[in-house]
Amino acid sequence: MHMDAQNDPTLPAAVGSFARRAFAVGVVLLAGSVAGGIARPDQFFRSYLLAFVFWNGLAVGSLAVLMLQYLTGGAWGIAIRRELEAATRTLWLTALAFLPLVFGMRRLYEWTHADIVAHDELLQKKTFYLNTPFFLARTAAAFAAWMLVAYFLNRWSREQDTRTDHAGVDRKLQLLSGGGLVVYALTTTFTSIDWVMSLEPHWYSTMYGVIFMVSQALGAMALATLAVVRLSDKKPVAEFLGGRILHDLGKMLFAFTMIWAYVNFSQYLIVWTANIPEEISWYLARFRGGWGYVGLAVLLFHFVVPFLLLLSRKANRDPKTLTLAAVLLVVMRFVDISWLVLPAFSKGAFRFSYMDFALPIGLGGIWLSFYARDLATRPLLPVNDPGFEEALAHGRE
Repeated sequence: MHMDAQNDPTLPAAVGSFARRAFAVGVVLLAGSVAGGIARPDQFFRSYLLAFVFWNGLAVGSLAVLMLQYLTGGAWGIAIRRELEAATRTLWLTALAFLPLVFGMRRLYEWTHADIVAHDELLQKKTFYLNTPFFLARTAAAFAAWMLVAYFLNRWSREQDTRTDHAGVDRKLQLLSGGGLVVYALTTTFTSIDWVMSLEPHWYSTMYGVIFMVSQALGAMALATLAVVRLSDKKPVAEFLGGRILHDLGKMLFAFTMIWAYVNFSQYLIVWTANIPEEISWYLARFRGGWGYVGLAVLLFHFVVPFLLLLSRKANRDPKTLTLAAVLLVVMRFVDISWLVLPAFSKGAFRFSYMDFALPIGLGGIWLSFYARDLATRPLLPVNDPGFEEALAHGRE
């Protein structure tokens, strides 16, 4: 069986229109938030951190899922490879997006204040790790590693598209993915600790890095699934995306959702069992006031509802149901990150600023415009992948 890799001729116009609208919305909301941030700089940087962690998580999570697919194979990964690759090519943008946080560190992290550290014995013990030069160096190293791995994955994938003899390329992609996942685990662990957990430097969790890794992969999987289903009327995706492929994507979302619930419950169970005041304070801040209702919404709409939607084999083959589940998971990833980040500043009181919505949507508009344009620059399916014909036959069963 053979399939033409040429994209639908209507794709550039459709993508261009979406990208222009997203960019315009992004610029307007970012400009409005910057204007508001002049009067309320503390709120601006808190909301900006929320926006950055969410969108960077989608880009980095896409890198992780892409490497996982190269190692495991499967038709599901071939269906969404281009969507994952396009997201990894936005890492330069999220690296630039981090720069404003450099100027807001003293408004976000109490460990950057020498006078506070001087009167806090526990913080003094952590200064070997929690100090500004080392913090920035770790962030720079993480982005350098992510972008380097993404660069070679995209470069060799392009070689695979253009060469008939690509056995060596396939092997390089697998080897890089194996080592790259180890690097991803290490860098995601320390960036999650640096950017989010150190907002409350007296609290720590050994599960925190694992939670972020699973969460990023789940968000990336949901976004890629949403994108490919939205492109299901465009060639060559329309010829490839059969019910079996949709079912595989749904089951992958289901699996990541289950793992996300497991690691989050594991952290809660460990803290609940120990019942140490220094540890339970983190959860108490997120169960008090209105944050308890947000946590309940995360439980229901990040786990229970997607679980029920994706449990049925028939539902997984329905593009509308799969789209609903994917949209819900992407939205709830934002809500979950809000639940992790914002209570660190409100100390249990429920507060939401318009910037908590405007900045994530604004930064997202910019990110999505580049993501969409990148997606349209390459064939939507990797027809030269050694597993493509098998995946095509699988999808048509």
